[in-house]
Amino acid sequence: MTAISIVADESEVNNQSESETFQWTQQWYPVAVIEFLDPQKPHAFQLLGKDVVLWRDGTQQWRCFVDACPHRLAPLSEGRIEADGTLLCAYHAWRFDGDGNCVKIPQSQNPELEARHRANPKSCAIAYPTQAAQGLLWVWAEPGAKGESESKNRSPRLIPELEGQSDRIVKLFWNIRDMPYGWDYFMENVADPAHVPVSHHGIVGDRYRDAKYYDMPRLREISTQEGFSFGVSQGEEVSTVGTEHDFQPPCLMKITTTFSDEGQLILVLYATPTRPGWCRHIGAQILVKNPQGKLPPGLGLFALPMPTWLGHILASVFLHQDLVFLHYQERNIATKDRWLNAVYTPNPQDKMIVTFRQWLEYRAGGGVDWDPDCDRSLPPVERDKRVLFDVWQTHTLNCQYCQTALKRLQWARAGSYGLAIVVLAIAILLESQSLAQSHQTALISIAFAGRVAISLGLTAVGYGIHKLIGLFYVYEFEHAHND
Repeated sequence: MTAISIVADESEVNNQSESETFQWTQQWYPVAVIEFLDPQKPHAFQLLGKDVVLWRDGTQQWRCFVDACPHRLAPLSEGRIEADGTLLCAYHAWRFDGDGNCVKIPQSQNPELEARHRANPKSCAIAYPTQAAQGLLWVWAEPGAKGESESKNRSPRLIPELEGQSDRIVKLFWNIRDMPYGWDYFMENVADPAHVPVSHHGIVGDRYRDAKYYDMPRLREISTQEGFSFGVSQGEEVSTVGTEHDFQPPCLMKITTTFSDEGQLILVLYATPTRPGWCRHIGAQILVKNPQGKLPPGLGLFALPMPTWLGHILASVFLHQDLVFLHYQERNIATKDRWLNAVYTPNPQDKMIVTFRQWLEYRAGGGVDWDPDCDRSLPPVERDKRVLFDVWQTHTLNCQYCQTALKRLQWARAGSYGLAIVVLAIAILLESQSLAQSHQTALISIAFAGRVAISLGLTAVGYGIHKLIGLFYVYEFEHAHND
């Protein structure tokens, strides 16, 4: 099979009118998992290269503003949420309600002049439409009255299985992470099942046993607005009857594996373009029981029962295996004039990737439509692996679940080390007293040895907690060491 035979027909991909070009700003994007956000403070974010701020107002609604106070353009994300549910700019104490209206200008000469100044549209913060759905905060990428009107005509890319109350549906925890590579490379990666047993060797598959031939037949035809889907065909199947990779622009890749007993594993993989060279990933597993109530296998160890915070930090074990490729790959290809000319894709496993790149080139303007004021240059390659594999800035700092768990683990570490010191001190004191009373100088009692063993055990526990704490900050990975 030649390379050209697996490439989607470019004339088919490009069969559209100018009016059908995908509009990046007229879309809903998932930007946060609501339960992970601290509602007591504003949160800085970037969407399509625009600085915005997320915050919860007095009506318990999450809002999104341009992250600039209209007074002097100071960042509202450095402000405060006041007791009355307004957002206060911490530079001059201007306040804004959930709709962006300025409700307080304390430096005004008198109430009448303040009211006149507040009535001027220039005093308002610029607000984006928002909505909460399926535990996620969604933002419409066009602000103002126009965005408010247009946002009502389109629904977010929700997951139908999460809309009902079926006892066959089990959703595991949401995970969220800012990734140091672009939105298109995220989507390209999750459209590529061939990499899974190789990149994720030891977690999902074996690089030596499971890197096999398969075909990817198209299951849903290409649409500018609705994307497309491909299946995975490996000939004779033992445990599964079908897998579908369903791309729904701008943010969703839904991967559904149906097993022979009618159970299903659904991977919900969202990605939102934040700024050039970065995207925000939000994902979850959904397990659909078979008619007899049996759960299907999930994705490796991440389907095991565990606290949400533990799932978050262990996700690095999986996410960083891709990260190391995609960050450098993006920089390598950025020097080429055209993705489709730069790569060599001779196998049918690349069908969906090629179709995605063609959709992006011919139907979506060639790439993300970044904000006009955004610096569109790609950030330089990151050679410091500890920076590249950062977890603190990309997750922990903005996850109140992990922040709470981290504080408790730090207390547990201190307590374990402290108790170890106390037990050792007591052991030495009691043994000294015993030896003095018995006038023995060389014998060590069984009780002393036991207390020392307990102290060493507590020290080991403290060290184990210390290593776990480290995963909240950075997780380095080398494929050369993944045997």
